[in-house]
Amino acid sequence: MTTEQMRNDDPRDDQIDGPILAEGVDEDPVEGNRRLFTGSGYIAVAIVAILYALVHMLALNGVSLSSWTGIELAFLPQFPLETWNFRIMHIAGALALGFLIFAAHGFADETGASKQTRLLSILAAAFGIPALIAGATAIGFSAQIASGTLPQMGGLTTWAAFPGTPTYAAEVNWFGIPLLIATFGAIITGWFERRARDSFAASDIVLAACGIVVAIYLIAIYGTAARNSVGTTFVPIGVAFAATAGSALILELTRRVAGLALVVITGIFLLYTFTAHLLPGLLAVDRAYSWQRFFGHVYSDAGILGPTTAVSSTYIILFIIFAAFLQASKVGDYFVNFAFAMAGRARGGPAKVAIFASGLMGMINGTSAGNVVATGSLTIPLMKKVGYHKKTAGAVEAAASTGGQIMPPIMGAGAFIMAEVTGIPYQEIAIAAIIPAILYFASIYFMVDFEAAKLGMRGMREEELPKLKRLIKQVYLFVPIIILIAALFMGYSVIRAGTLATVAAAMISWLTPHAMGPRAILKAFELAGVMSIQIIAVCACAGIIVGVISLTGVGARFSNVLLDLAGVSQLLALFFAMCIAILLGMGMPTTAAYAVAASVVAPGLVQLGIPQLTAHFFVFYFAVVSAITPPVALASYAAAGISGANPMETSVASFRIGIAAFIVPFMFFYNSALLMDGTAIEIIRAGITATFGVFLLSAGVQGWFMGGRSVWFIRIGLIIAALFMIEGGLVTDLLGFGAAVGLYLVQRLFKPRADVSIPVRGAD
Repeated sequence: MTTEQMRNDDPRDDQIDGPILAEGVDEDPVEGNRRLFTGSGYIAVAIVAILYALVHMLALNGVSLSSWTGIELAFLPQFPLETWNFRIMHIAGALALGFLIFAAHGFADETGASKQTRLLSILAAAFGIPALIAGATAIGFSAQIASGTLPQMGGLTTWAAFPGTPTYAAEVNWFGIPLLIATFGAIITGWFERRARDSFAASDIVLAACGIVVAIYLIAIYGTAARNSVGTTFVPIGVAFAATAGSALILELTRRVAGLALVVITGIFLLYTFTAHLLPGLLAVDRAYSWQRFFGHVYSDAGILGPTTAVSSTYIILFIIFAAFLQASKVGDYFVNFAFAMAGRARGGPAKVAIFASGLMGMINGTSAGNVVATGSLTIPLMKKVGYHKKTAGAVEAAASTGGQIMPPIMGAGAFIMAEVTGIPYQEIAIAAIIPAILYFASIYFMVDFEAAKLGMRGMREEELPKLKRLIKQVYLFVPIIILIAALFMGYSVIRAGTLATVAAAMISWLTPHAMGPRAILKAFELAGVMSIQIIAVCACAGIIVGVISLTGVGARFSNVLLDLAGVSQLLALFFAMCIAILLGMGMPTTAAYAVAASVVAPGLVQLGIPQLTAHFFVFYFAVVSAITPPVALASYAAAGISGANPMETSVASFRIGIAAFIVPFMFFYNSALLMDGTAIEIIRAGITATFGVFLLSAGVQGWFMGGRSVWFIRIGLIIAALFMIEGGLVTDLLGFGAAVGLYLVQRLFKPRADVSIPVRGAD
């Protein structure tokens, strides 16, 4: 990042006359535990990442590599794709790539060479022997199944792995036990093994190999009639071994790339599975689940291979590739500079820039915390410079970046999961999100504007800002986004629309100094492969939780609780659903938070008679805002790291700034027109009155109304008036509007002092 004035002599570079305020916004942040390979190590990892992303791009668009190569292998995607196999490959590739790139520990410096543990590396390498044994056995099983010598039943090959058979003994002794020894041995040694940052760790290589072995076995076995036995006591013992190792690998990679919070929550759900028969009341199940039955169930489309992985293996990775191509053409820098040019002059300018920039970046960034890092490193220091307190600067960025998750058309990964779970076309979900997104960003805009007005802040000077007229000449950088939206509205599938937008991003780059040639395109695919690791691990980890919920039926029991509460008060049931969604989301990425909440909370809301889209949007909204909800607020913590403020104070401040986001879901529950469900007149009226409602709420919270500070009773009145606007009916809207007018007249005519205190008598 730089605020220095820069020039570029390239004749194609129609850059800004003023200082370039944003530079490198698109650059992928380097995590503290990420290895920085050089030479042959970098080339090897880059090739794997490129192939991983490229195979997904080709397969999703119906390109059959087998038809190109003439080689018929189970591991080459064909069209139409065998769904389970593709998802298994998808997870295995992410595991292998993730373990090679992300270490089990952080590095103190660039080299990580301060401490080497050669003996541990030798021990870790020794765990490669049982991994090879398990891999050779899995390949042998695959060859045996492909040979055509096994009996057939209903057109499917049988896999007789019952106790007492040679196959059962081989699955236990030559596949399962060696695989678990290699997996858990490498995980534990990986916690303590130390290698230079540019070197491969032996334990990580073993873990990558174990991930591939799990995939080889499951692809082979799920091609037989044994696939029909998942979730039952008749599931092959080898599936349980593979699923146990696979789950452990997913949890360890999630810990490395997303932190402990999701791993701990998943661990609690796993513990619940095996202790539920001992618990009372709501959480109880009739009988204990065996290890074999649970893990034979979890690595199926009811768990890890279910909706979360279905989405990460299709829509999410495709849009990650799209984001990588946009990064290569430096669109993020343009978005932020454009936001500066549009909003920088307003009072408290950098805060309003953060709102616009985070909304724009949110279209191409799938995480709240990632959005904070991308734009906050520039906007937060500038907010502090113009007078915002450091906790407020971080809070504004956290709240704005969180809103990027509900910003159409991409809306982060959660919207894709919503489409997968509900069966509602993604286009409808994106359209329904328009007014809620406007309300969210409008509320934050009002909050920061009133804060700036109270503190008498100025905007940024003309010479500090990019020149808008020059930026308008580069407006073609928005073309990929426009093509994406147009393709969706023209009826193209999400995959085809995303592919067209990706191609457009490459072509648009030819009009900039960052033209994408073959090398840049390969670099974009490499970046996409690396960027996808975190979200794939998170989705797979969320799949474990979904598997627990589907097996134990705990989600249905929560639905019954909501139904009981609704008998007392529907508002109480909604409040309870809100609390559960936020609690499930605390410390978890948005994708995982929504996936879990959609399994636990949303079905109960639907049973209450709430339309499916409204119910899932209700849950999705609160899963998103959990990123700014104390005490565990990931986006706020990321912003506090940049601003230097106390993380808890920042999370409380971001909660206050984003307070309207906790009201909006109730607004569209009471008035479905806010989700584009109604006539044009109903939708327009609902949008206008709801916007006025969040204006009143912001004015009441901030204590600034119609150009002046407000006394305490006017602030309370404004909040009550805002709540009247929530219901969405004509009478309540008129009451809210009338109350606001009355409060304005009181403030204007009587001019009560804003610093007056509430008189208290007889306290002693």
